[in-house]
Amino acid sequence: MADGVRMITRTLTRLREHRGAKGSAFRDRTRSINRRVFEIGQRSRTAGLRTSAVIRAQTKARMKTLYRESMRITRATVRQAEAVIATLGPAPSDAVARLQTGLKQTVGLVRRILAQTRARVLKGNPRYPDKVLSLVEPHTEAIRKGKTGKATEFGKLVKIQEAEAQFVTDYTVCETRVPDGTLWVPSLKRHEDLFGRPPRLAVADGGFSSRANEQAACARGVRRVVLPRGRGQPRPRWFRRALRWRTGCEGRISVLKRRHGLARCRYRGRAGMERWVGLGVIANNLYVLGRAGPPPRHGRH
Repeated sequence: MADGVRMITRTLTRLREHRGAKGSAFRDRTRSINRRVFEIGQRSRTAGLRTSAVIRAQTKARMKTLYRESMRITRATVRQAEAVIATLGPAPSDAVARLQTGLKQTVGLVRRILAQTRARVLKGNPRYPDKVLSLVEPHTEAIRKGKTGKATEFGKLVKIQEAEAQFVTDYTVCETRVPDGTLWVPSLKRHEDLFGRPPRLAVADGGFSSRANEQAACARGVRRVVLPRGRGQPRPRWFRRALRWRTGCEGRISVLKRRHGLARCRYRGRAGMERWVGLGVIANNLYVLGRAGPPPRHGRH
């Protein structure tokens, strides 16, 4: 909410500068909401300390009051921005048009933030759907790995598909978080489109494991399917070798993050994220190709 108030106020200030004396007057409420945000941060740090039940109850009640005040300030800023939008005429320049479009988008996102804050803080519903986690990158999702000690990540789920010789043959930036198993059949189809035939061996991690996926791969002509679904079962040697190869693929993901910048996208928007991932994949394949060296020469010299 504080970011929304700051961004709306900054855009209104720029609009007034561009439109001169015709710009609408407005009230800057960034200091008011920043004071509430600061106190919320201070009290949230002490809420988890070993204190009496009375003090914890008082802290929670005060934080709820601070949230209500922050929502009131944010609603006032949104109403002010909507009033300015209603009075705006045709944009005299491209710069003003971009500001007006950005203001409308920010107001819509802040409205959603107010709704999710009301549901989460005032009504106690932490599973509010379609949360806004970033005003700058509204497509961002919270990604939980479900592993002990693994922090929550924010971004988009990316599927990396690798073939022999450490070449990445395909990638997908998922629009929404989906179960891993639903990506199995599209990956097989993509391999067939690229190479004209199904792979002889298809392997993935446990998130893709299901009997339906195994049957789908066999129906498409895959000779050997390796989708581990448990331990303690006797496995042939080729199965164990395929699992070791898949474990090595985890290193490819680490290399893409560390060497080629896929740990953090520096382009804006979902299209920018797809472009960033694609450039990282191209850089990886060029590096692998260059490390392999020139092809061997045949014949006498």
